[in-house]
Amino acid sequence: MRLVRYHQREKEQFGVLKGNGIVCLPRLARRLNVKLPEQLEQLIISGLKGMETAERLLENASEEDVKTASLPLNRARLLAPVASPTKIVCLGLNYRDHAAEQNASIPDEPVIFMKPRTTIIGPHEDIVKPSFVKQLDYEAELAIVVGRKAKNISAKEAKPYIFGYMILNDVSARDIQFKDRQWTRGKSFDTFAPTGPCITTENQLKDTSNLSVRTWVNNQLRQNSTTKNMVFDVCETIHHLSRVMTLEPCDIIATGTPAGVGFAMKPQPRFLRSGDTVRIEIEKIGILENSVVEREGTF
Repeated sequence: MRLVRYHQREKEQFGVLKGNGIVCLPRLARRLNVKLPEQLEQLIISGLKGMETAERLLENASEEDVKTASLPLNRARLLAPVASPTKIVCLGLNYRDHAAEQNASIPDEPVIFMKPRTTIIGPHEDIVKPSFVKQLDYEAELAIVVGRKAKNISAKEAKPYIFGYMILNDVSARDIQFKDRQWTRGKSFDTFAPTGPCITTENQLKDTSNLSVRTWVNNQLRQNSTTKNMVFDVCETIHHLSRVMTLEPCDIIATGTPAGVGFAMKPQPRFLRSGDTVRIEIEKIGILENSVVEREGTF
């Protein structure tokens, strides 16, 4: 399933993408007298039982039931799929081509940093560039949504702990990031984690080893790579992180970005400016698009 969270008439809903429409799962459940969580994050937390209920609901519904519980996609405003994760864990230098473009060594263990949940925005929401940030950059990333509590999990055991996958743009203020020589402040501004457009569930996307990852800025292709360039794949990432911290349902893990980021472009860097549009596409997940706006700030 490709699950979305959305607003319709200012009311939050969630459902399944189907063609050019959305099937509202809570509405369908009420129609068929089936007990189902009212929010997407509650469905994630409910685990395998909740997913099995949602799948049976769709299987058993008639065409008329589905039609009654559906709406056209263009009548909904998509939101960030996970609004309030317990944590957002990010990997640095996890693509071989990205490490190569900045002459960095391949890490032998994941390089980890965190972003606060206040960075999260959804599709078509604005990335806010404070006026004092001079070097704003994009990073297209495959993001894991954790589905079960995980601690000290081996790579072979990792798949059942993954609920699904979405896109995350790890927006970065490079001038601050490089000045600090650590990454937290430069990656933690509000709006610096656009996510979406949906969560493609793990049972629909079992193989993430060679997914196309592409980024356009104002229709110019900047990043054009594949997840086969990852240093640590999704299962190895779950393994390494679960040795450090307890992973919990609705946690988001951003798995790193490929080559083509703005600061590494030749012959000179190309940073984001107010009015720019960033469009990221990851195969079998979808397209995440956000525009940049500049606002006055103090420093």
